[in-house]
Amino acid sequence: MSTYERHVLDNGLRVLTASLPHAQSVTCMLMLAAGSRYETPETNGIAHFSEHMFFKGTERRPSARQIAGEIDAIGGEFNAFTGKEYTAYYVKCAAEHRDVALDVLVDMLRNSRFDADEIEREKGVIIEEMNMYFDTPRDFIGGVYEELLYGDQPLGWDIIGRKETVRGASRETFFDYLGHWYKPSRMVVGIAGRLDGNVRADVERLFGDLEPAETGEPPPVVLENTVTSRVKLHTKQSDQAHVILGVQSYPLEHPDRYVLQLLATVLGGGMSSRLFTEVRERRGLAYYVFGVNHSYTDAGSLYAQAGVDLNRIDEAVTTIVDELQRIVDDSVPPDELEKARNFAKGRLVLQLENPQGLILFGLRREVLEGRAVEPDEVLAALDAVTAEDLQRVARDVLERGHVHRERRGEQRQQHDL
Repeated sequence: MSTYERHVLDNGLRVLTASLPHAQSVTCMLMLAAGSRYETPETNGIAHFSEHMFFKGTERRPSARQIAGEIDAIGGEFNAFTGKEYTAYYVKCAAEHRDVALDVLVDMLRNSRFDADEIEREKGVIIEEMNMYFDTPRDFIGGVYEELLYGDQPLGWDIIGRKETVRGASRETFFDYLGHWYKPSRMVVGIAGRLDGNVRADVERLFGDLEPAETGEPPPVVLENTVTSRVKLHTKQSDQAHVILGVQSYPLEHPDRYVLQLLATVLGGGMSSRLFTEVRERRGLAYYVFGVNHSYTDAGSLYAQAGVDLNRIDEAVTTIVDELQRIVDDSVPPDELEKARNFAKGRLVLQLENPQGLILFGLRREVLEGRAVEPDEVLAALDAVTAEDLQRVARDVLERGHVHRERRGEQRQQHDL
């Protein structure tokens, strides 16, 4: 039996459902293939700003307090998040209140007022969120790194935008962006948990009258093929330095995606990974350190990140480069591969245990790849990865990224804070 059921309405909107009969709750989520990479230099930040404004009042519920009050009255939770390639809005609540959750969610997305005074007030909120982000170096360094990696194009811009573009946004800015990208063909409604009644009919009733429209696609990313390493520094008074050291990897649907996932897990997944053991446990260089691969639809990066002693930055970088080089030079032992495999499989199983995690996993795949893959397919793909695969991909990605011990001092993406 499939985990997900998929239906397509006549207007192109997709509906994804996942039944968890043992659950007492339900998560209703709408995800769109639209995020900050769909912006222009003049509108940078509008995807995230729009997400905020959908909570500020509709014709039926004119204030943020009234919207929140209806969700509070059913003991629910609601929120939203914006990425570079997608945006999502959700409500989770007891299963018997699904109709209320869907009604509020749809009202927000279809009938928000975008009141000019509310827009002006919310600009201050966004600016303060921006200041908080700038003052949180563990988060901010990710934007520094992606700006270095992708440059002056949407994947290299911060999701939250720039202060001047946020301050300059008007009602027309929102309507131009939303009118272009918020169309049925880019929308997927996902509902998971205890599913009583006819979910598909409910969604058809609420969204079926949306007019279909062609939207086109955002420009593809342009990747810089360099033969030397690149460094970007951001300096600010702080007691700790945050370092990201990485290379370009593979886009989302690459055939070696699961090999790359296990490669990142061996390097920096969990408290027994190579980076955690060497950087933190053996040398005491950092409180946190991890390795991860992050892929978009047409680009990706494998990187290590750590927060380290200001006086030991060079030693930390050297140690990380040594671990990257070691996984290129030496085959991963069978027991370590099995540990990484079980780690990745176990984390996936834990994610899928609750309605929100289950539908989020399916929606991301459906929105970005056009298909909600079955979890068993992912588990089988992880089982198929061999030590030879890991070394082959490590050599391809890391050697192409110019990771060499003798040049390790040039490999640094450093954020001094």
